[in-house]
Amino acid sequence: MKIAVIYGGTSAEREVSLSSGKGVIEALKKKGYEVTGIDFQGTKNCLNRIMNIDVDIFFIGLHGRLGEDGRVQGFLDLLNKPYVGSKVLGSAIAMDKARSKKLFGLNGIRIAKEKVLESYAFNEENFSHSLTYPVVVKPNHEGSTIGLTIAQNEKELLDGVKAAFKHDDVVLLEEFIAGREVTVAVLGSKGDVKALPIVEIVPKNAYYDYESKYAPGMSEHIVPAKISNELTTLLQEQAVLAHIALGCDVYSRVDFIIPHDGSAPVILEVNTLPGMTPTSLYPDACREIGLSYEDMIDTLVKLSLKK
Repeated sequence: MKIAVIYGGTSAEREVSLSSGKGVIEALKKKGYEVTGIDFQGTKNCLNRIMNIDVDIFFIGLHGRLGEDGRVQGFLDLLNKPYVGSKVLGSAIAMDKARSKKLFGLNGIRIAKEKVLESYAFNEENFSHSLTYPVVVKPNHEGSTIGLTIAQNEKELLDGVKAAFKHDDVVLLEEFIAGREVTVAVLGSKGDVKALPIVEIVPKNAYYDYESKYAPGMSEHIVPAKISNELTTLLQEQAVLAHIALGCDVYSRVDFIIPHDGSAPVILEVNTLPGMTPTSLYPDACREIGLSYEDMIDTLVKLSLKK
């Protein structure tokens, strides 16, 4: 079987995607597939290559914009070419943090208090909010903590807003919730979706920032997370619910905070193309159920071919 892996991309997460893509390519080769790698840079030459390449399926190893947000998926749909993972709508909604949070809330999943800012309407002179400090400031359509600030006061918040607007026209302000960060991998075809063992993330830095995510040794992953059976069941059920609510397919990774005060878990976001680097979380969850990295990638391909 012939597979093309699209990776790299043009987003702020390019370096992460390069690492993910290389891992996916090697895994597919080990499983006996004929693999072609395409470093996607959005050029006409690159699009022509995707249009004309003879493969059975595409594996999208992109992260962030022009990859995880549904646009590449839409291009492949227009070409009637199959690909691994979620379709256009699920990808686009999951990438839009503000809109996806509305769907989570409608499905009874706790979300953080927020304020949405749009660049065209933002005016520093009459800006106000009702959130208490610290406040999380982040671009609405970025991942990997790109452009994120945890503001302790108004000056840091305004500086954070300006920094976030460099990445996005929409910025999200959220209440900061102190707690343990966990993530739930979701796997399966529509109608047969399951949540894998929960992974707890213990960063070496104060927060789970970019360095903690991708630098070797900068975070510890505890699998399964050391939490009660009751909380485990709740998080897994809510992860599947979030996955379904957004219209995701085949796989996703759902991030939560378990507050230190003992209140209900808070959902952070759904990742439709979670990282596949050596330090990534989704492969850790798969290994816990006996799926090696190579078997995991093979499973994702086979599930997608059934769509």
